[in-house]
Amino acid sequence: MYTVTMLNECSCFKKSDFDSEREFQFQREAYNYANTLVEVMNEDFCSTHLFTANKTTDDNFVIALEMNPNAGTCGTGGSDSGCGTSCGC
Repeated sequence: MYTVTMLNECSCFKKSDFDSEREFQFQREAYNYANTLVEVMNEDFCSTHLFTANKTTDDNFVIALEMNPNAGTCGTGGSDSGCGTSCGC
């Protein structure tokens, strides 16, 4: 089995219907899911974070997030405590 795991869950992820961990029988399925999920989150979430899919040493995948340097200022230093947008980040 191959696993796709979300390392850190931002508020947009927590509000989504996505699972923080999902297993697949084949590595190609896990790879496709991880990359599709990253693409969806980067396009549809509030843009405070950038998401990347990375293969681990045990051939699983993790999705990491980092602050998006192009997101602009939200007045909270990028924390998830609330930036005044409708997303609740």
